[in-house]
Amino acid sequence: KLAGCTLFITGASRGIGKAIALKAAKDGANIVIAAKTAEPHPTLPGTIYTAAEEIEAAGGKALPCIVNVREEQQIVNAVEKAVKTFGGIDILVNNASAISLTGTLETATKKVNLMMDVNVRGTYLTSKACLPYLRKSKNPHILNLSPPMNLNPMWFKNHCAYTISKYGMSMCVLGMAEEFRGEVAVNALWPKTAIHTAAMDMLGGAGIEKQCRKTDILADAAYCILTKPKTFTGNFIIDEVLLREEGVKDFDVYAIAPGHPLMPDFFLDVESDITSTKQE
Repeated sequence: KLAGCTLFITGASRGIGKAIALKAAKDGANIVIAAKTAEPHPTLPGTIYTAAEEIEAAGGKALPCIVNVREEQQIVNAVEKAVKTFGGIDILVNNASAISLTGTLETATKKVNLMMDVNVRGTYLTSKACLPYLRKSKNPHILNLSPPMNLNPMWFKNHCAYTISKYGMSMCVLGMAEEFRGEVAVNALWPKTAIHTAAMDMLGGAGIEKQCRKTDILADAAYCILTKPKTFTGNFIIDEVLLREEGVKDFDVYAIAPGHPLMPDFFLDVESDITSTKQE
């Protein structure tokens, strides 16, 4: 379904971004890997070049671009390179994200700046740079990896800056879905449970992976969204809810340790079990 489509994915050198890239690559999609890791990182796996090799091996075409989304010129350069190489952009996935789960007094200003710059400003500016080309596509989509906006104070009290920055990404969905209605689909995707990534290992420590699902669940949910028509817009989608609606019954395949209790993700009130809520 995505054969010949060009996807611009931020933070695609590892984790969720790479998983979405590999899923699309199996269809023969073109993937622009817009991430900042060009040299191997001491503790984190993968670079834009190793991701490119995996994408090509999966059947896609890859364009690795060094992009720190804090630098607008790097975004613009990568977008221009993508258009020159593949002739346009059909899908933007705003996946790059920074996290610090710290209270107000414990969050260094440079960490506040990092989260606001990467999560809110980076998402906004990458969307802005891609939109002129997305509008020319037959079935354009923007997908932000951000949560439904749950204003329960408990999600603010322990990590106010992080929550503001993630909800900033969600507000981009609210605004741009309406602004470009009929032209470009804009949606948000969020996992119901914790997902096992390098970031999760750092945050959770040893053994945390047993409480997590694989990145594949988000890749499958993203694929589902990105192959829908552009009239499907303005939605805040939870991976498991969408996949159940699509007929998936076996979720054990996504578990790192099938049968082990899973850790719910941030911003979801378990008792209300938020479904894919359309914000009216």
